[in-house]
Amino acid sequence: MKTLIIDPKISGISGDMFISALIDLTDDIDLLGELTSTINNLKNCKKFEVDIKEEKINGIVVKKLYMNIIEDRFHRPEDLKDAIKEVSNNLNLSEKANNIICNIIDDLIYAEKKLHKTDFHLHEVASLDTVFDVVGSVMLLEKNGFLDGKIYSTPPVLGGGYVSMEHGILSVPAPATLEILCKHGIKYSNPPYATKFEHTTPTGIAILSNVVDEIVDNFPPMTPIKVGYGGGSKILKEVPNILRVIEGKINKNIEKNMVVLETNVDDVSGEIIGNLFEKLLNEGAKEVFVVNGIGKKNRPTNIISVITNYAKSEKLAKMLMEETGTLGVRIKEIDRIKAERIEKTYFININGKEFKFNVKISSIDDKIINMKPEYEDAKKIAEELKIPLRKVLKMLDNEITCVAGEQRNHEVISSNLRAK
Repeated sequence: MKTLIIDPKISGISGDMFISALIDLTDDIDLLGELTSTINNLKNCKKFEVDIKEEKINGIVVKKLYMNIIEDRFHRPEDLKDAIKEVSNNLNLSEKANNIICNIIDDLIYAEKKLHKTDFHLHEVASLDTVFDVVGSVMLLEKNGFLDGKIYSTPPVLGGGYVSMEHGILSVPAPATLEILCKHGIKYSNPPYATKFEHTTPTGIAILSNVVDEIVDNFPPMTPIKVGYGGGSKILKEVPNILRVIEGKINKNIEKNMVVLETNVDDVSGEIIGNLFEKLLNEGAKEVFVVNGIGKKNRPTNIISVITNYAKSEKLAKMLMEETGTLGVRIKEIDRIKAERIEKTYFININGKEFKFNVKISSIDDKIINMKPEYEDAKKIAEELKIPLRKVLKMLDNEITCVAGEQRNHEVISSNLRAK
């Protein structure tokens, strides 16, 4: 199973450090170009430029992010959420990725609202760099298959001293960082060295809280494959201001500590079940499905099943009961075998016109078991060319099968696909 360890125990985490570390790990810098172009199309953006440079911090070679932004900052939460939604939709991210992005932004807004109650506006997260950090982080995780694996984190370092904000000069951690830590029950750490610096930012902890499956004091057993380093903006003497991420592989494809929650409801409307479906996924359920059946007194019933990890099982079970009024939820602990999955972007020429599309590639023990074109991309091609969707899907499937058969050593398909 594909595994990622985020290590903010060294010097905390911020959005730009996380993106820089992921770029160093994956070399997937082209994705950031696509994201930057999409942000430049937002109505409040006058100029948005991003540059990734390789530098040395305390002798360690890292990737470091530089931004050049001219913008009208967001003032209302709704404006930030609308911008996030527009960018995400234009990048054709999955429903799972979009849910994570929305949860991150909701956490940042929640923290401000919790502090000010009424008549609040966005402060430190009101810039386009928040859009870039949040969407970019989740996009890199999804495109490289980490959202379908297991993500761990060590306890983040918060730092010390004071930070200057629109609220005034306050001690570290920033109020918003502390609120998000409380909301998710994230354990933090402080190192033996003393710094007067904000190591973990609100955006950094919001991203971490929503992408990580488990906080661990020590690295879990796995086979490490590659390490990436992202650099922060401030130079520190006591410690390298870096974030480390480690890609690894758990040799067995068995995912443990999973739970199936299940309940029967026979007096709940379809609207309530539909709303519950979305809420469960937004709160981190791995899968949700509903099956029709016959219950007591021969009444039609709906069996609602939720697959989640053990850490979230109690929260989601309570949600099932609150939303449906059911009196009980069955809980079954399970293990499951899960294929590794990555997503690659390719191009195809149909009727003299080139189209971009994504391919989901699934594998077990480095053996490819399935390669499937993204449905939404195929749908757009069919709509633009005004041809049946099934024909587009068949062309993509045939070409993927043809090219994949020519690959050796399990290399993925070429980036120059051409349809017949």
